[in-house]
Amino acid sequence: MAQITFTQNLTRHVECPAIEVGGGTVREALERYFALHPRVRGYVLDDQGALRKHVVIFVDGQQLRDRAGLSEPVREGTSLYVMQALSGG
Repeated sequence: MAQITFTQNLTRHVECPAIEVGGGTVREALERYFALHPRVRGYVLDDQGALRKHVVIFVDGQQLRDRAGLSEPVREGTSLYVMQALSGG
């Protein structure tokens, strides 16, 4: 099981509690999360299923590289941290 955690700035818009989910890749883990919390999908993924431009995921402290396929492996105890990049001036 992997632990998925979202930053507070995302939780202001939609309920997205931290939970443990199964899956062999980041995409599989996210799909299992979205099955339980479907409203979160639109804040994280675009219409083609890729990570939205201003969303970043860290897998065990390393930034996700495959933003379209989300194919990085997920193992028992993996930590996924989903955050919305802040921009502006």
